[in-house]
Amino acid sequence: MNPLLLDQDLKAWLEEDIGFGDITTEAIVPPDAVATGLIHTKEAGLVCGLPLAQRVFALLDPTLTFVPMVTEGTAAGDRTVLAKVSGSARSLLTGERLALNLLQHLSGIATYTHKLAQLAAPYGAVVVDTRKTTPGLRQLEKYAVRVGGGRNHRQGLFDAVLIKDNHIQVAGGITQALELAKKHTSHMTKIEIEVETLEGAREALQAGADVIMLDNMAPEQMKACVKELKGKVIIEASGGINENTLAQVAATGVDVISVGALTHSVKALDISMDIGKIK
Repeated sequence: MNPLLLDQDLKAWLEEDIGFGDITTEAIVPPDAVATGLIHTKEAGLVCGLPLAQRVFALLDPTLTFVPMVTEGTAAGDRTVLAKVSGSARSLLTGERLALNLLQHLSGIATYTHKLAQLAAPYGAVVVDTRKTTPGLRQLEKYAVRVGGGRNHRQGLFDAVLIKDNHIQVAGGITQALELAKKHTSHMTKIEIEVETLEGAREALQAGADVIMLDNMAPEQMKACVKELKGKVIIEASGGINENTLAQVAATGVDVISVGALTHSVKALDISMDIGKIK
């Protein structure tokens, strides 16, 4: 993560939340009050986002002391203390929500990614994310996927070619789309194409795709494609894959499994901050 861009985002999110001031805290908490906040889990999961939480508090009040109690990527149990934050009580309470929001969201992504990566590992397949990310949070969400043991697909529209069904329709066919992509892009840029049938996979291989995505195929259909493509091209499976279907997909022999649900509908991990002691 680029620290300069990260600071820009964190400052903007603090400004969004604080506005003209934390009127509740300013009304109730004396300016000279000090406290220690214990950030802790309320359920088991993989911890992700501690450096971000630390940076939130540092940007808000450099005099605060943030002490991580676990390392990033730790599998934490329920009621595990993740960090202690000490200093101005006003600063603790003002920065609490943004720090927790980031920790909860990213830990949820890391936890779910880890679960799916473990399902795929016995078959030699890797789990990757997609561009189905929250606007403004893509780099952080993709970071959480990596912490969870997954890998990243392309970062955006700019770093790899992914020819989907609508591109193929406009281009006039699989071969035509691949030929146009090759003419337009650098030799350093990977070209992936989405196919829905075995015939389409054969055509994509013949036309020189670097990666072939098997989109929304049944496992038996995937197996037939893998039988012809394995070792000749990277094979990706995609489309509605979740924890209940992933092992079956991995067993077909595909190399990569992309899962949009890693980022677009993941459940946040329950994490809280209590002053003084855990409730």
